[in-house]
Amino acid sequence: MEEMEEELKCPVCGSFYREPIILPCSHNLCQACARNILVQTPESESPQSRRASGSGVSDYDYLDLDKMSLYSEADSGYGSYGGFASAPTTPCQKSPNGVRVFPPAMPPPPTHLSPALAPVPRNSCITCPQCHRSLILDDRGLRGFPKNRVLEGVIDRYQQSKAAALKCQLCEKAPKEATVMCEQCDVFYCDPCRLRCHPPRGPLAKHRLVPPAQGRVSRRLSPRKVSTCTDHELENHSMYCVQCKMPVCYQCLEEGKHSSHEVKALGAMWKLHKSQLSQALNGLSDRAKEAKEFLVQLRSMVQQIQENSVEFEACLVAQCDALIDALNRRKAQLLARVNKEHEHKLKVVRDQISHCTVKLRQTTGLMEYCLEVIKENDPSGFLQISDALIRRVHLTEDQWGKGTLTPRMTTDFDLSLDNSPLLQSIHQLDFVQVKASSPVPATPILQLEECCTHNNSATLSWKQPPLSTVAAEGYILELDDGSGGQFREVYVGKETMCTVDGLHFNSTYNARVKAFNKTGVSPYSKTLVLQTSEVDIKKLLAVAWFAFDPGSAHSDIIFSNDNLTVTCSSYDDRVVLGKTGFSKGVHYWELTIDRYDNHPDPAFGVARIDVMKDVMLGKDDKAWAMYVDNNRSWFMHNNSHTNRTEGGITKGATIGVLLDLNRKTLTFFINNEQQGPIAFENVEGLFFPAVSLNRNVQVTLHTGLPVPDFYSSRASIA
Repeated sequence: MEEMEEELKCPVCGSFYREPIILPCSHNLCQACARNILVQTPESESPQSRRASGSGVSDYDYLDLDKMSLYSEADSGYGSYGGFASAPTTPCQKSPNGVRVFPPAMPPPPTHLSPALAPVPRNSCITCPQCHRSLILDDRGLRGFPKNRVLEGVIDRYQQSKAAALKCQLCEKAPKEATVMCEQCDVFYCDPCRLRCHPPRGPLAKHRLVPPAQGRVSRRLSPRKVSTCTDHELENHSMYCVQCKMPVCYQCLEEGKHSSHEVKALGAMWKLHKSQLSQALNGLSDRAKEAKEFLVQLRSMVQQIQENSVEFEACLVAQCDALIDALNRRKAQLLARVNKEHEHKLKVVRDQISHCTVKLRQTTGLMEYCLEVIKENDPSGFLQISDALIRRVHLTEDQWGKGTLTPRMTTDFDLSLDNSPLLQSIHQLDFVQVKASSPVPATPILQLEECCTHNNSATLSWKQPPLSTVAAEGYILELDDGSGGQFREVYVGKETMCTVDGLHFNSTYNARVKAFNKTGVSPYSKTLVLQTSEVDIKKLLAVAWFAFDPGSAHSDIIFSNDNLTVTCSSYDDRVVLGKTGFSKGVHYWELTIDRYDNHPDPAFGVARIDVMKDVMLGKDDKAWAMYVDNNRSWFMHNNSHTNRTEGGITKGATIGVLLDLNRKTLTFFINNEQQGPIAFENVEGLFFPAVSLNRNVQVTLHTGLPVPDFYSSRASIA
């Protein structure tokens, strides 16, 4: 029963309820405590003034909480009327159980009446310290609230269960423990005193003797056995008002406010409510049982968490120690390499020092010998050896001049330790969730009706299964190399459609996709087989249709005619690429000169995707081009100009570009005639059609064309 003790204590004084009353909000207060927290309200808020204005509808008027606040939400410890200028600010206190309450604005006047009978100030207001609901009292004051006699009885039984043994009231010296109590005499007796002072004979034989505990309860309950009406104090409760949910007397039914309400027998409603409370307690008991089991589970979790923590910390320390050991081993290996390089450098330098020392000694000896020979005065003897000495001197000098005086080894160590990836990995070292909190996404489905190829590009589309309940955060699309090799990632993102450019012509690719989220990666979808544009087997030629690519072009390039016609807004040369890249087959396209002013020299050819876009095509090593003016042309790669050829361009001219990746050659044509020899050989890799021009030139691209006849016949013969 100890858990029940808080239910039996007043929220104001913190002690067991004494003469508890029931507020309309169903909370309880000691009658004395209720009087202590009364607050006087302005006249305009009184129930009489409300009734006079027609706004009052009940005996207890709840205040407008927007106008009035009897408790403070702040930590200042003060509460006040927010809407009344005349209301004094009253310090608030906290009861022993932590509920904030308000003392009276001034101490109550001394009175010899009980708290229930003592008059209360006019227009008094009381605020429930638990729910903070405020109401104004009527003329009855605190007498208008019913007394909670059930709560009193529960408190008496609770206190009795915890009380010490009752003592005899008639023992003269050391009182003995009482064994009985006489209800009529209202006295506790021990056995000797009962036999001496309360013999079971004569008039005393009719007295009822009860155990001390029962007698103590009877002593407190005897004057409260009958509950009286709060409106008619001399009348006992006899019925129950269903509408007002309270016991009433017969006068309330005849002349009071309950006369038109539905009422039922008090005993029947008592039994009904007891039954309802018992049923509600059954459900609450089940919840309490579950809560106890849950607490047992939580306490066991505390122990398990502590054990797991020790185990996990040991595992973490072991893993980190393993990393440190691996780093130390690698450190030793790297230091060994440095020492080896150190010894190698020293050996090379020392060998060179030894060699130079010997050579210098020989040279010095030769010089001293020659000086002595020069001192001789015998011409014939000098001439006999002078030619040989001169040759030796020149030979020795030549030997010193062939890098002998250049160090064979630098002092710098040509070793650089790149530790940034490792440091980044260390910084990113973190825990991963071992147990998945949610499942991985379902396997995506490739939508075959939307997957297609065009030239050497492939478009793939996929979706999640219709009944999938796990969301995907993104997708990974993989293709092989077109020759049955390993798969590689070509797209990672949230989209469900992707176009892959730059594939090989006449190749078969396998594609698959998988989904991922924070938990993990789904299985792969079914593999889809894609075929890029076929090649003419007889001519080994692939026909491709493409346009210029605005996405990779210089910002000064101006596009028109569905990106087939380009010019430039700058006087400087700017580069634009085609949308399609080639790595296999034979490809031919043409460009017509729509406008040609002031004799510029545009360039035509092929380039890598990362070619420089702000210089003439062919200035860097990423482009192979022919640039041409009105009289002649040159081939250019990596700023190297070769094969000047007569014959230029004018408005209306046609430039042809033939890229033969089977033979690894690049050839140019002007007006259907080959311009010069084969421009470039040994070209291999991925190439994009390319043009560089300025504002004086405008060209239009023509694709999907056959190669010139003479080249086709040459290819078929070969």
